[in-house]
Amino acid sequence: MNAEALAFYALAAMVLVGGALVVYSRNLVHAAVSLVPTLLGVAGLYVLLHAEFVTAIQILIYVGAITVLILFVILLTEGATGLRVRQRNEQVPLALGVCGALVVLLWVVLLRVPWGPAAGPLPPYNPGAVGRSFLMPYVLAFEVTSLVILASLVGAIVIARREE
Repeated sequence: MNAEALAFYALAAMVLVGGALVVYSRNLVHAAVSLVPTLLGVAGLYVLLHAEFVTAIQILIYVGAITVLILFVILLTEGATGLRVRQRNEQVPLALGVCGALVVLLWVVLLRVPWGPAAGPLPPYNPGAVGRSFLMPYVLAFEVTSLVILASLVGAIVIARREE
């Protein structure tokens, strides 16, 4: 096993353990803080893919800004009060059925798709090309995403003010 495979498995374990901590944490603040190693693990996977610009954006935007935004939303609402709210999901059989169907679908895809190297040269990758793609063909998706984040922050502030 070479060093790159070892790094991949370590980063994958970091992402999975962090994701499990996010899902199973009883405290919302702990869940938000547990999201940080998950996002850092994804950034590490980008490093293995030689996507340094996307790695930097992942760290700046998601690990920094989005995690802070999530913490602000939790702290501005009742999430940080420490009140224990019992959460029950009554759709466990449906969830297990969907998970089973996804496992079967993944198994079929893994067996039927040829996983050889792509033919032809790799596409040019540089920060300028990524920036142009954000500002030309994907500008609508980029702006809609920023509006959704803004609306969630304004909604959290409105909810927090109403409860005072």
